[in-house]
Amino acid sequence: MNLLTVLLQTGAQPAPGGGSMMWIMLIAMFAIMYFFMIRPQNKKQKEIANFRKSLEVNQKVVTAGGIHGKIKDIKEDFVILEIADNVRIKIEKSSILASTDTPSTPAGK
Repeated sequence: MNLLTVLLQTGAQPAPGGGSMMWIMLIAMFAIMYFFMIRPQNKKQKEIANFRKSLEVNQKVVTAGGIHGKIKDIKEDFVILEIADNVRIKIEKSSILASTDTPSTPAGK
């Protein structure tokens, strides 16, 4: 005798709405994951990409390795960074994390 035959003979029935509740919970979990994990990460990546597109010569920046310097030249995929007087290094644009230039504030504020 197989299991299905035994269940049919004993009159066991599945719980009402059991399959649809599982799908609702699965969709709800995906929605929560999207709004708390995936969406903020995509937003942050767009901000970083826009920052790297807006890099300018003579801007002070910090690299992923913690090197502070001033941009001297910008190419397609890399920049020339001056880290000391007459000491220049070539780095990938993707390794630049942040700008250390402080925005100027109006006088009296």
